[in-house]
Amino acid sequence: MSASSVPVVPPRTALVTGATSGIGWETARLLAERGCTVIVHGPDTESAHHAVERLVAGGIERVRLRLAVADFTRLSEVRHLAATVRGLHPALDVLVNNAAVAAPERHTLTADGHEISFQVNFLAAYLLTRELAGPLTARPGGRVVNVSSAAHRSAAPAWSDLHRSRRYSRHAAYARSQVALTVFTRAAAPAGVTAVSVHPGAYGTRPLPRYGHEGEPAAEGAARVARLCDPETELVPGAHYDRSALAPAARSAVEDHAVRRLCRVADLLVTT
Repeated sequence: MSASSVPVVPPRTALVTGATSGIGWETARLLAERGCTVIVHGPDTESAHHAVERLVAGGIERVRLRLAVADFTRLSEVRHLAATVRGLHPALDVLVNNAAVAAPERHTLTADGHEISFQVNFLAAYLLTRELAGPLTARPGGRVVNVSSAAHRSAAPAWSDLHRSRRYSRHAAYARSQVALTVFTRAAAPAGVTAVSVHPGAYGTRPLPRYGHEGEPAAEGAARVARLCDPETELVPGAHYDRSALAPAARSAVEDHAVRRLCRVADLLVTT
């Protein structure tokens, strides 16, 4: 076979949400270092641009980076982000659903009418994954990595009060958003795409101080996330990983009826 007849393998493309700081930024850095084209998502233009410039200043080639902006407290912006990605990147190899916020002290609803941590941490990831089914299935081996938390073990879906309008607690609200994301992992992937969730460890990212935790360097957690994005890493579809090891998710996150019910409810919430 001549050199001219050897097929050119395009670089893998990854979208990392919440990539302006912490584990998201470090994950974007690691994926770009490994040759990926990385779509760096931020909630606003300034923070996303700053994240890209920090990556370039740290030695990442600008040609490997793309900027994406969407405020996940507005589902219309999630849809716009998905449409932009579909238009510019018809093939997407990896989606890292990392964007997350700490639940605030007081019960807070988004403009869409959802409790803010439930929307940003779960509903936005749900909608984005569904909207990107086309690009994720365009090439073999697509992956969805949902960055969850060990906090999901302390909660179960509250079907009658998903938005925590009664007996609000920021701890419970955050945990409910994480269990929803972990439940969704079992149904997240379009056909041919592998989805997993991961608790990358307790690291010094923004939600932690709100819950009285101290964290280790975010780069350590990002390395565990990036490992799951690597096509050389064998994954168990729908599985949960605690740091680098397979681990059972909370019972409420693996029951088939809970998965089906959550998807029905989420479909309704993102279309109303």
